[in-house]
Amino acid sequence: QSIGCDDYLGSDKVIDKCGICGGDNTACKVVSGVFKHTLTNLGYHKIVEIPEGATKINITEMSKSNNYLALRSRSGRSIINGNWAIDRPGRYEGGGTMFTYKRPNEISSTAGESFLADGPTNEVLDVYMIHQQPNPGIHYEYIIPGDNVISPQLLAHRRPGEPLNGQLGMPESTNHEDEDLHRETDTLTGQSAGTFPVIQPGRFPSHQPENQVPAGQPPRQNREYNWKQIGKTECTTTCGKGSQYPVFHCVNRITHEEVSESYCDSSTKPIPEEEACNLFPCPAFWDIGEWSECSKTCGLGMQHRQILCRQMYANRTLTVQQYRCHHLEKPETTSTCQLKICSEWQIRTEWTSCSVPCGVGQRTRDVKCVSNLGDIVDDEECNMKLRPNDIENCDMGPCAKSWFLTEWSDRCSAECGDGVRTRSVVCMTNHVSSLPLEGCGNNRPSETTSCNNGPCAGKVEWFAGGWTQCSTECGSGTQQREVICVRKTEGNFDVLNPYECSYLEKPPSQQSCYLKPCGSKWFHTEWSTCSKSCEGGFRVREVRCLSDDMTASTQCDPQLKPEEKEPCNTQDCIPEIDENCKDKYYNCNVVVQARLCVYTYYKTACCASCTRVANRQPGFLGRR
Repeated sequence: QSIGCDDYLGSDKVIDKCGICGGDNTACKVVSGVFKHTLTNLGYHKIVEIPEGATKINITEMSKSNNYLALRSRSGRSIINGNWAIDRPGRYEGGGTMFTYKRPNEISSTAGESFLADGPTNEVLDVYMIHQQPNPGIHYEYIIPGDNVISPQLLAHRRPGEPLNGQLGMPESTNHEDEDLHRETDTLTGQSAGTFPVIQPGRFPSHQPENQVPAGQPPRQNREYNWKQIGKTECTTTCGKGSQYPVFHCVNRITHEEVSESYCDSSTKPIPEEEACNLFPCPAFWDIGEWSECSKTCGLGMQHRQILCRQMYANRTLTVQQYRCHHLEKPETTSTCQLKICSEWQIRTEWTSCSVPCGVGQRTRDVKCVSNLGDIVDDEECNMKLRPNDIENCDMGPCAKSWFLTEWSDRCSAECGDGVRTRSVVCMTNHVSSLPLEGCGNNRPSETTSCNNGPCAGKVEWFAGGWTQCSTECGSGTQQREVICVRKTEGNFDVLNPYECSYLEKPPSQQSCYLKPCGSKWFHTEWSTCSKSCEGGFRVREVRCLSDDMTASTQCDPQLKPEEKEPCNTQDCIPEIDENCKDKYYNCNVVVQARLCVYTYYKTACCASCTRVANRQPGFLGRR
């Protein structure tokens, strides 16, 4: 039969997660959480406090990082990874329990560091993180006793029948050996003192007759037997300070012969106290850390590992001066490594055509990183310093230039009467036209046009003048304007006292301004000449999105983009009246566009086209 946690043969009791023999896991509570704070300073940062009496302690980094966990007692004694010295994974004593420090393999594992301990702790401990990179999260969990919970240590060390926290323990079964009746003889008078039932705490009396002693159980003569130290347990370590305990047996006081412990009073048995042993230090040894990751993902790289001289003392591994390990050959701290053969760059296509028909543009080609197996892989797999160019500039020669214009503004400058609408005009390279223009010339299109929203009624209102220039050339500034009260009449304004307009909301006389950047807008050239003079042709213009500094932009609203092509001259063709005035070439419209009709040859060869344009634009034809 098996022995339960209550030391009774045949008992099926086990210790629950709270450390209570036969408990139902309700006498304690689990404390857990995740430390996810963002840290900025390098060094030690406190994560969580482990209270006294904690059990089943688990502190685990949620993923691998370059940070380290550290443990320190409240008295300031470092237990693991203190004073900027990183300890090897292993078992470390602290706070009355043994902590297991784990650090998974740096190359093959993605798991983080962890501290594990069964407890219970006998003092408050602080857990720290040595912060070197962003915190991946630290999960912590431990169990603490609830209110009025019997300490597991008391349960483990109490004698059968001893009171627990001032109350009597009531075991589940009865042990008849503990229920015997004791008969004691008064040695002074030689008279029998009688027979008295002696009930141990927490035990029920046996139902045996009061004048009987259980068979096979000799009377206990406490004065003839006592406890004697016969030796000590084996030292827990062979060096570096271990511990051992004295061993006590029940012996005859006269013969010193060992007898069954039942002859001695168990309540008088000395409690073994821990004694230090083998205090001389253990030989120093080289503590070899794990290899770091290879410095290169392919090709020949380097990897490193930490080598420390260590000694065991008092069940702790201490870092000592390296001269203590001079009797041993020091392992290498660096080594070459190669995870795989490096990939190489391959040019997969020829150069594309230039991105512009004239001026300076760009052309591209496809460059890929290919592994030694022929697969396309990420560019980081190849040496970026040896990467061939996949983009370069190309010069297609000088471009012709034209005026580019925006659409007219939607609003008139005056709410009534005469006003103006505006647009932006800029001279730029024109990729549509192939005409040999040397520049935009002096014939700049107008930037304003008149508009009229109808006659003004004779009403009183605030009149705001134009804004002054912005107080700054760029960024935020202010600008002012005059605001007066007027009565509008047809073609006239009468200035009134501001009181007359007090019932109206007065426009602001000052506002903030921000000149640059103004954002992107659509610009376009003038329409080209219609491709046909009648029966429907088309004309084109170039449209560009330009930013405030007149460079190409992609920030314009596509829905507001002006048309780049539209039909024209949809009227029916009128037969030529003059049979001698005909176009001799099919492309006379190009002659008209190039303004070559001023020359006699072209005026004759393209008579009809030149005549039509002359009729529309008097003074177009001349003689040179």
